[in-house]
Amino acid sequence: MAICFLSPLKPITPTTSLTTSLNPKKPNILRCNFSLPIITTTEPEPVFTSVRSFAPATVANLGPGFDFLGCAVDGLGDFVSLRVDPSVHPGELSISDISGTKNLSKNPLNNCAGIAAIATMKMLSIRSVGLSLSLEKGLPLGSGLGSSAASAAAAAVAVNELFGRKLEVKDLVLAGLESEAKVSGYHADNIAPAIMGGFVLIRSYDPLELMSLQFPVEKDLIFVLVSPDFEAPTKKMRAALPAEIGMSHHVWNCSQAGALVASVLQGDLVGLGKALSSDKIVEPKRAPLIPGMVGVKKAALVAGAFGCTISGAGPTAVAVVDSEDRGVEVGERMVEAFWKEGNLKAVAMVKRLDRVGARLVGSVPR
Repeated sequence: MAICFLSPLKPITPTTSLTTSLNPKKPNILRCNFSLPIITTTEPEPVFTSVRSFAPATVANLGPGFDFLGCAVDGLGDFVSLRVDPSVHPGELSISDISGTKNLSKNPLNNCAGIAAIATMKMLSIRSVGLSLSLEKGLPLGSGLGSSAASAAAAAVAVNELFGRKLEVKDLVLAGLESEAKVSGYHADNIAPAIMGGFVLIRSYDPLELMSLQFPVEKDLIFVLVSPDFEAPTKKMRAALPAEIGMSHHVWNCSQAGALVASVLQGDLVGLGKALSSDKIVEPKRAPLIPGMVGVKKAALVAGAFGCTISGAGPTAVAVVDSEDRGVEVGERMVEAFWKEGNLKAVAMVKRLDRVGARLVGSVPR
């Protein structure tokens, strides 16, 4: 039996099912019901001795899309190695190693990768073998680049691949959302694009409904990511947000979010950048908490970026351009502004859209 959580505090029996729209003229829609489905057939056998997976960094919010828009970024992310381990009790998971950071627990119940892996194991009814997980952090904690989501996505994909890819994308998102709920809050704007790739819109949380937004493949989309030497914990940044907003700001942000989605689907970088820069609700409250952010945004726009905003909860700033050369120039100006306006050292990276999402990158057959 599956238990459906339409809210974190109110479990109910599932009443809806998954449907997927494959109409190429419309955004792909993925609907699920917050349940953690359990396979009721025979427990699957491992098809590999070990696997290695990767999940990309993500940019959440994208300006006016707070908690309902996000996208994946190529070339940055976390790796997970997973193997069948006879020394681990059957049905259980052990975290054997964490590299890239010293600030994460090896207790699977207190680790984002561990939580997602266990949720995936439960979906697959894994009882006969124990697993050992190794996490390689390529993303810094509290960077605004979906660090916890990347770990969770890579772990969920690794477990699924080890047992023959029995679960669907919707199941992996739910497993990752279990982790996000316990680590950084019940929001899918990082975990969904980390697993699905590209741009993802969370149309509804109750029930969960995801829409994949296809940016035209023939168009170039370049992200300039500038990360200062400053930590902005998600919980602290969420606490800064207003409990209520005025009607005029609500209408404005809704119109900008709509324009952003339309611009993504049309491949309109000018429109995308304009909407990205136009948040009147979240960014104005968070920007003052990141030294120099206001000046960094101005510097990016003056240097020729189509738009600039805070990536996720920050402190990373993200700008949009149409070429890598322009991206390098914009990044330099943003780094200078962080130092001049905020007295912070920063690093700039120029990256493309990741259209694939979390995936298997290596395996050892049985």
